[in-house]
Amino acid sequence: MLVKAMFMLLVAAGTAAAQPNPHTVQLNLDPEVRQGFERFYSLDFDGAYKVFTHVSQEHPNDPMAWNYILFTVIFRELYHQDLLDTTYYARNSFLSTKRNVEVPAPTREQIEGLTNKVVGMCDAAIKANPNDKDAYFERGYAKGMHAAFIVLVDHSFAQGARQGLAARNDSEQVLKLDPQYADADMAVGIQQFAVASLPGWVRMIVGIMAGVGGNKEKGLAMLRNAAAHGVVTAVESRTALSLFLRHDGRYPEALDVQRGLAREFPHDYLFRLEVANLTKDEGHGLEAIAAYKQVIADAQKPGYFTDVRLQMAYFGMADTQRGYNFIKEAAEGYTQAAQQPNCSDWLRKRAWLSAGEMQDLLHNRQAAIADYQQVLKPGGDQSQASAAKDHMEKPFTGK
Repeated sequence: MLVKAMFMLLVAAGTAAAQPNPHTVQLNLDPEVRQGFERFYSLDFDGAYKVFTHVSQEHPNDPMAWNYILFTVIFRELYHQDLLDTTYYARNSFLSTKRNVEVPAPTREQIEGLTNKVVGMCDAAIKANPNDKDAYFERGYAKGMHAAFIVLVDHSFAQGARQGLAARNDSEQVLKLDPQYADADMAVGIQQFAVASLPGWVRMIVGIMAGVGGNKEKGLAMLRNAAAHGVVTAVESRTALSLFLRHDGRYPEALDVQRGLAREFPHDYLFRLEVANLTKDEGHGLEAIAAYKQVIADAQKPGYFTDVRLQMAYFGMADTQRGYNFIKEAAEGYTQAAQQPNCSDWLRKRAWLSAGEMQDLLHNRQAAIADYQQVLKPGGDQSQASAAKDHMEKPFTGK
C-alpha cells in the first residue's frame, strides 16, 4: 500500500550481534552479510550487490540470501530514478501526482523473478513446517519490497495494498510464533500507521477493508521496538519512523532520529540530505540552507559520497531559498539541479519549471521562456508540461 511503500525508502540491516540470535534469520548475523549492508549504507549499491551475490551462491537455499539481492536491486533503481527523495512522499500530494518512470526491462524482470523466487521458496518451507517463523518473515519481507517498488514506480496502489497487507499478515504470524522476533514489528508497525493515516477516499480506491485496523501510536511503538531490537530491520525502521513523524509534523522527534542515522552513517548521502529536509520543514530555513550547502561541499571531497545525486540537494535548497524570497539564489539552485548529469527526466523538468518561474519573478522573461522550453521538450516525463505552457503564454507572478 501507499504509505507502506513510501517508507520502505532505505531497506537495510541494523547492528548485528556476534552471538546467535534465535529471534532473527541466522544469515542476518553472517559477517559477509554485514559487510554487504555497510556498502549499502554508503549507497555503494553495486558493491553491496556483489557481496550479496556471493552470499546467495554460498547459501542458495536460504530465501533471505535472495532477499538481500532483491532489496539492493529495488533501491538502486529507486535511487537512480530520484525516487528516494522523501520530500516527494511527505505530503498526500504524492497520491495524485502521476509520473512516468521508465524502468529498464531487465531490471523489472529481475525484480519480479527474485520476488517470485523468494515467495516460492517460503511457500514450500511453510507447507513443510507451518510454524517456520523465518519463512513467514522472509516471505513478508519480499512482498514488502515488491509493494514499495510497484507503488513508487507504477503508482499501482491496489496491487501495492494487497502486497503490503500480505506482508503485514506474514509478520503478524511471525509475532504469534515468537513475540520477541523484533524484525517482524516493522511491517506491522508501518501498516498500523499507514491505515490510520490514509484518507478515506484512498482506502476505498485501494480496496482496504473496514476490518483492517490502524493505530498511529501503536505503529510508532512497534517501529521503535524494531529499531531498538531488530537485526535486519533496525535502520529501516528508524528511517520509516523519521518519515512518519515528518508526515505528522513532529519535526523535533523526526530530526532526533534522522540525526542519529546521519551520525552513524556520515557517508550516506540520503541520511545527510534528510536532516536538511527536516530542518527546512521544521521552519529553520536558514539552518537548512546551510545544511544543504554542507552536503554539497562534502560531495566535492573525493570519495566522500558514492554515486551522489546532487540534484536532490540543489532542489531542496532552492525550494528553501524560494520560501525566504531569495529569488536569484533559488533560480541558480533550480538550474544547478536541472543540469546534473544523472538527474532523472522527471526531476529535471520540475527543476526547469521552477527555474523559469524564478526568472519570471526576476523579470528575465527570455531566460524564463528558455527554461519553460526545456520542460516542453518531447518525450520523457510530461507532468509539468501544462504549467510550462501556461507560463509561456503568461509570465509567472506567484511565489
